[in-house]
Amino acid sequence: MSENTRSIVNAQARERDFRVKMIYHPVLHVVDLDEAEDFYRRVFGRSSTPLASVRKAPPKPNHSIDHSIFTSVGDVLIDSLDPKRYITGGVQRPAVEQGHLQTFGWYIEGMPELYRELKHQGIRVTNSQDEIAEGDELPMAGPIPHFHTLPVDAGIRYYFFPLFPFKPDLRLTPDWSIPVVSEDDPLGIEYCSHHTVLTDNPNRAHKFVVDVLGGTVIHEGHDNVRCVTGSYVHLADAILQYAAPDADSAAQADLAANGADDVYHAITWKVVDIDRVERHVEAQGLRILTRTDDTIITDPSTSLGVPWGFTTKRVPGDPR
Repeated sequence: MSENTRSIVNAQARERDFRVKMIYHPVLHVVDLDEAEDFYRRVFGRSSTPLASVRKAPPKPNHSIDHSIFTSVGDVLIDSLDPKRYITGGVQRPAVEQGHLQTFGWYIEGMPELYRELKHQGIRVTNSQDEIAEGDELPMAGPIPHFHTLPVDAGIRYYFFPLFPFKPDLRLTPDWSIPVVSEDDPLGIEYCSHHTVLTDNPNRAHKFVVDVLGGTVIHEGHDNVRCVTGSYVHLADAILQYAAPDADSAAQADLAANGADDVYHAITWKVVDIDRVERHVEAQGLRILTRTDDTIITDPSTSLGVPWGFTTKRVPGDPR
């Protein structure tokens, strides 16, 4: 029995006291919020909601509220954050020279149960101040339970929140469903195909998303377009690609730049027509890094630092 197959069996064999409900906002660090807002409007045909329009006062003194915008694209809410405008406890983050996806997380039902399970599995967590949680008391962000994983234990600083009302996240409304593709959608996006995380430690990634969180490996193999090899894990409402890059590839350069941690590399969208995507992104001044009969990857230097993917293919085994 392979390592991945063993993980699938272990994950399916036991019940959990918590439930992973849906993916929580991917965070994209950007150079400039105005540039990002313009990009989403021109390229994705989507408007964005500034955090400052939702949160009228800082949650704590010396905390910024004008550092993020939120953009709904299909079934994903993207949090674009300008680090140089992000201040907590009076401390300002350094600016970035190029944008890059940073992390994502999950809405959880049963936060105390998840916290205990992570500790049982030896996966340490921190509070919002990056202090390691040592005891049995659940880390909180104000009145809300909230914690992060340590990258050395989980690969990425993933984060967890309970379901709570957040106006920009339309998915939390009872009657929400994935929007039907409209004729005026310039990219013809149906939904998010998958998120790509680069790793040279697949066992760590599988322990976390499969053995602990309960994801299921639905496909394994080489991705000729992104030049990576690995597995696709279905968890809650999303598919996560955990993959090792080919030597001398753009993905390998991205992973190598981040030391021993995994890297949130890209988001790929399922679209109705790849020619429609090509015409639009080129009209908006984006360069195309890779083009096949069914998939396009954009040059990150022209697209907020992200090699966005657009494909008419479904991930094999996708149950959604």
